[in-house]
Amino acid sequence: MNNIKKIKIFVNDNEKSKNIYKKLVDKLLQNGFLLDDNSFDLAIAVGGDGTFLRMVKECHFNSEIYYVGVHTGTLGFAQDINILEIDSFIDSLKKNSINFEEIGIGEVNFYNGGELIHYNFLNEIVLRDKELNTLKLDTYVDNSLLENYVGDGILVATSFGSTAYNLSFGGSIIYHNFHTLQITPIAPLNNKSYRSLMNSVVIPSSKCITFFPIQDSKNLLLSIDGDNYCYNDIEKINVFIHNNIKVIRKMDYNFISKINDKFLK
Repeated sequence: MNNIKKIKIFVNDNEKSKNIYKKLVDKLLQNGFLLDDNSFDLAIAVGGDGTFLRMVKECHFNSEIYYVGVHTGTLGFAQDINILEIDSFIDSLKKNSINFEEIGIGEVNFYNGGELIHYNFLNEIVLRDKELNTLKLDTYVDNSLLENYVGDGILVATSFGSTAYNLSFGGSIIYHNFHTLQITPIAPLNNKSYRSLMNSVVIPSSKCITFFPIQDSKNLLLSIDGDNYCYNDIEKINVFIHNNIKVIRKMDYNFISKINDKFLK
């Protein structure tokens, strides 16, 4: 891990986070770190998972820097440092003794009116009919047909996003350092007329998922990490792993223990 000197902090807009932010700034400066909003080695999110998402997005998914979260929210699955660990975290930064793991970033692209549109996502993309009618999509993995999907919608999650919205629809939890995409159906139809997969499908980062909207399903609502966009007359959508970002983990980080702590305790 490269030595970290310059830091930018992203803070949630609530009183608790603002107070922690002030303390964090003082401690970083006292320990010789520099705060720089334009050129930095490390981005720190003070807040909950939403703050972490906003941080990565505002950093344009930069794969050259490191990311970490200080947890002041509710669930905090993306946030690895609690407020009682700030001193030890800063000490570990000074000693350059913190691990990191690479997290796969998704990309979705499609043509709209002849213009190539693309978005990156950390957690997931959800495809729905613009008017929330039944969605019909031919789904391919590379050049092989997976299914002719019919249902309320399709969610594609990264491994990092497997523990987010994906779980609400019965998707699987995937180790974050496995670079995968997971196709999870939302209320799929499975009857005499339509046959759709009822479970999620996990594919490796080397594969590309392609959706072809059929019949009257070409006007779409895309939810990308919680932000909604509407587009008309979409012929084809590609989803794939675009790049990786580096997320700092404590030396004693344990993914299984975190699942137990956040979801079962």
